[in-house]
Amino acid sequence: MTAALQQPASQNVARRMWQLFETFHAVTYFDPEARSAAESLGVEGFWGNYVAMRSAPLGAVGPDLVTAVFYGFHPDRIAATLPAVWESTTPDAVLAARLAGVDRALRRVWGESAAEDPDVRAAADLAWDAAQAADCAGRPLGAANRALPRPDEAHLALWQAATTLREHRGDGHIAALTVRRIHPVTAMLLKVGAGESEAEPLRLGRKWATFEWQAAELHAREQGLIDDAGRLTGTGAALHEAVEADTDSAAAGPWAQLGPDATAKLERLLMPLAGRVVAAGLLPEPNPIGLPLPGAATS
Repeated sequence: MTAALQQPASQNVARRMWQLFETFHAVTYFDPEARSAAESLGVEGFWGNYVAMRSAPLGAVGPDLVTAVFYGFHPDRIAATLPAVWESTTPDAVLAARLAGVDRALRRVWGESAAEDPDVRAAADLAWDAAQAADCAGRPLGAANRALPRPDEAHLALWQAATTLREHRGDGHIAALTVRRIHPVTAMLLKVGAGESEAEPLRLGRKWATFEWQAAELHAREQGLIDDAGRLTGTGAALHEAVEADTDSAAAGPWAQLGPDATAKLERLLMPLAGRVVAAGLLPEPNPIGLPLPGAATS
């Protein structure tokens, strides 16, 4: 039997596709085997692995650039890893470790035959086409991942394409936030207020001090975005949805280029693959990504 995600038909295609490919991209962060893949290179701890593996496509860059493109993180979180990590290893070595960790995680969740599965191969070909068609102007993380070579194994090619697409979307999301002058902490408060994530894990993970978080909460209440309980007001909900709508619009290009029939085929192929990740319990709900996890069903 195959686990399948139940997707709301009313959602637009860009958001539906994100929910699918983000689900299995995220094994990089939540699967213990995948997220610790770079430890043998001298990269230490959960956040050291996260920062090194996510930033490695950019090359051996410093903390200021990575803080800017990650957007939601306090500079101290990034500076704890960069640039020191590049004294003990290289971006190429970290990228190889990243793929090795994903390989182990996906083979465990999807089965040892994932690399030869014709459905995985078909999904990889379609997702790769979509990723290569993405307009990466102004999207540094999307562009850096798109420039990486295609892995030979189908499941890794699919994961790399998904990673390019999610970073392309993320770059567009940051543009939607910055054009509205939404501070990184305020952006997280909107996620919390919408019930997508929990406040304390976000604050601690991204290393914002309590006083910084509380100051942002006070400012958000003064702006009428959240109430005293931290829930979105009508104004806050409208702002949150406007940002998400612009994010979807900015992420629509790859699917327009791929075309509706091929996109629908890819969606059908991805649903059972994402469903297996959900069924394996790898992703917490709520999670810091704000990724909704539709219930898994068997078919």
